[in-house]
Amino acid sequence: MADRLTPEQRRKNMQHIRNKDSEIEIILRKELWRRGIRYRKNVRSITGCPDIAFIGIKIAVFCDSEFWHGYDWENRKSDIKSNRDFWINKIERNIMRDKEVNRILESDGWIVLRFWGKEIKKNLSDCADTIERSVKERRKCLTKQ
Repeated sequence: MADRLTPEQRRKNMQHIRNKDSEIEIILRKELWRRGIRYRKNVRSITGCPDIAFIGIKIAVFCDSEFWHGYDWENRKSDIKSNRDFWINKIERNIMRDKEVNRILESDGWIVLRFWGKEIKKNLSDCADTIERSVKERRKCLTKQ
């Protein structure tokens, strides 16, 4: 199936896709801020540039959109109809990169938390609870040392 948009229209659409400050990031950050949990955002010096980072206690949080990060990928990749070779390759590279980022951070002592966009939207409180619990536990461990 051919793309319904001209190359110029597709390019314009793609340019407007955010790689930071997406809706899911903002709602999760606002909930953490409301709870008094302070963080850094989009820290480029940390492998993978986490959306939310707690640098001193080494917790990295990623807010992953379903399309770009391959949610339920084996079932969903058949949904891609146009430019299949490009998109399937791109998303599979993203999936591999996410796994590699997790591996690198965890081997360096980081706790890595990943949330799907729909998980954040449907269960914001649960996602924030998970982060809050991780932050409290990590701080408690560090103060005992």
